[in-house]
Amino acid sequence: MNFITEERKLIQDTAREFAMKEVMPIANELDPVQGEIPMSLRDKMAELGYFGILIPEEYDGLGLGVSEYALVTEELARAWMSVASIIARGNSLWGGVTEEHKRRYFPKIARGEWLGAFSLSEADAGSDLANVQCKATRDGDSWMINGSKTWCTFADGADYIVLFARTSPPKDPKRRHVGISQFLIQKERGKFPEGITGSPIRKIGYFGWKTFELHFDNFRLPAHALLGEEGRGFYAMMNGLETARVHTAARAIGLARGALEDSLDYVKRRAQFGHPIGEFQVLRFKLAEMASNIEAARQLMYFCANEIDSKRRCDKEASMVKWFASEMAERVTSDALQIHGGYGYTKDFPIERYWRDARLTKIFEGTSQIQLRVISDRLLGPLD
Repeated sequence: MNFITEERKLIQDTAREFAMKEVMPIANELDPVQGEIPMSLRDKMAELGYFGILIPEEYDGLGLGVSEYALVTEELARAWMSVASIIARGNSLWGGVTEEHKRRYFPKIARGEWLGAFSLSEADAGSDLANVQCKATRDGDSWMINGSKTWCTFADGADYIVLFARTSPPKDPKRRHVGISQFLIQKERGKFPEGITGSPIRKIGYFGWKTFELHFDNFRLPAHALLGEEGRGFYAMMNGLETARVHTAARAIGLARGALEDSLDYVKRRAQFGHPIGEFQVLRFKLAEMASNIEAARQLMYFCANEIDSKRRCDKEASMVKWFASEMAERVTSDALQIHGGYGYTKDFPIERYWRDARLTKIFEGTSQIQLRVISDRLLGPLD
């Protein structure tokens, strides 16, 4: 079966043109000064439907699959990973939501009018998400939230935050994930509600938007803010992991491809010892190796995306592609920086951006070590 159909080729070409003409100039201007993704660019993305790729047509989305989502993501990441990431603020469909929620919120999300942030991690709940300690206590017809969260990207600019908090203590040490619930916090864009304070994290990359530590001090939510069944938020969280990991693989592949394409152009123009450096066999072989690894990751991504769209389980393969693509992206972007020499270590070329952002793909959506744990558990059975 040919993965790239005529329709998908059109989607891919449109995204590629948009990324190179609209996103790349903005990324080259704003990323070096840690500027934020402008609203004008978000509006153009909304017009193309990128916030509603996975949202069904009945809710004003494009009604497409993970395959198309991955194609668009790779193209956007080739220009700026943060732009490839912000589309997840529309396409990360909440688990456990009701039909009423879908009809009320999904059309606004699909149009890019209502984008969110997700608050899962804590200081001691990163890879171990079952260790969530932020508490939600029932108080009459409302919930009282107390505790801290971290790594909440876009918390300030979002129109809502999906919060994961513990509503009951774990009764079984082997089932610590039970008792975590998810809540919908609706907020004014650019501000935090009373009872929530946010501190920006001083990260080394992933610019274009801020990432926050959040602190909840007797923050009150109405009872209806609970999403899904109480105590089963962890299952909702895990429900979309396969798609999220394919999305991250696509981001990693886009970064690596950008590094390769820029390197191919550079070795044709840069001369040393009286010859273009593209004539040196060591660099030609390195570029061939880079291209081969990118294509291997891409083909595995295509397979996983197709499996998800076909409603077949592929948690092992999704972890494989997330691990392989992110590890590959760090190597390829590092090799590209080396090919550029001293210029690669400056902000005058986007190579350093690809390199910094590629390093992050090995951490978020489950670290490389977590992916290897998932894969090995599927191969050998879980450890007791």
